[in-house]
Amino acid sequence: MSSDKEAIYQDFYASVNMAPKELEEWLDTEASKSVGDSDSGESTGHRSGRRIVDIKRKRKADLSDDDYAHMKKVNQYIARHLEQPPQKEDKKTSRWRYSLMNWGHDPLK
Repeated sequence: MSSDKEAIYQDFYASVNMAPKELEEWLDTEASKSVGDSDSGESTGHRSGRRIVDIKRKRKADLSDDDYAHMKKVNQYIARHLEQPPQKEDKKTSRWRYSLMNWGHDPLK
């Protein structure tokens, strides 16, 4: 495995702090479906969350190049959005938190 893939893998498992079952349960909620861009009926983050569940259930040896590309995208999204917390909104019920949770990261953990 290349050092780039190893770094992506390590960052992904450090950033995505929700277990697959926990993320699946979250994605079934109305709150999860209430955030993000939804040009096709499902937001990008919601679709990403379903992909994250699939990735986290795979063995490391079974991850594809497409999986690594998505993991890198997830890492970048989480890092970028953690730098933009809400200033006036309650973080617990904020769209910011809900969006991050769709991408597998609960900032209150």
